[in-house]
Amino acid sequence: MRKLTNAELERKNVEEFKQADKTPLIVVLDDIRSLHNIGSVFRTADAFLIEKIYLCGITATPPNKEIHKTALGATETVVWEYAKDVLEVIEKLKSEKVAVYAIEQVENSVMLNEFQIEEHQKYALVFGNEVKGVAQEAIHASNGVIEIPQLGTKHSLNISVSAGIVIWDLFQKMTNQNVI
Repeated sequence: MRKLTNAELERKNVEEFKQADKTPLIVVLDDIRSLHNIGSVFRTADAFLIEKIYLCGITATPPNKEIHKTALGATETVVWEYAKDVLEVIEKLKSEKVAVYAIEQVENSVMLNEFQIEEHQKYALVFGNEVKGVAQEAIHASNGVIEIPQLGTKHSLNISVSAGIVIWDLFQKMTNQNVI
């Protein structure tokens, strides 16, 4: 085996990315403190052709040198929008028939491995603050809550890791159902 060069990877350029059919997933980042976490989520969103990212509350926005360090240009490909109030974003998405799911640990959550996608349904995933998680009001406003199963001694994952896990899982389920 030989490691592939960047040229051999045949990645899309910015224009090809913008023209490509997108995965019917929207990411909502609420009150994310770490600029590196924000950049990492952008990079993951680029990798899986995510439709859009909403940056809410105290979440920083591009252009930003620290976000760019981990995004590596993904802020130029992935569509994003800033909105001060996450609740307004959730209500807007729901009015557009997008199924909104908070990613959090709550009573009656659905474990990610048990979560079933519906055909022809667009989803939004709400990720919260690194310390406080998704705000209770955002949980109440969401259609439901997905929880990542965790079996060790720690009770949480880094937000960028959580986003990567959930986005990959839903992407894979959508691919298997030929949604994308």
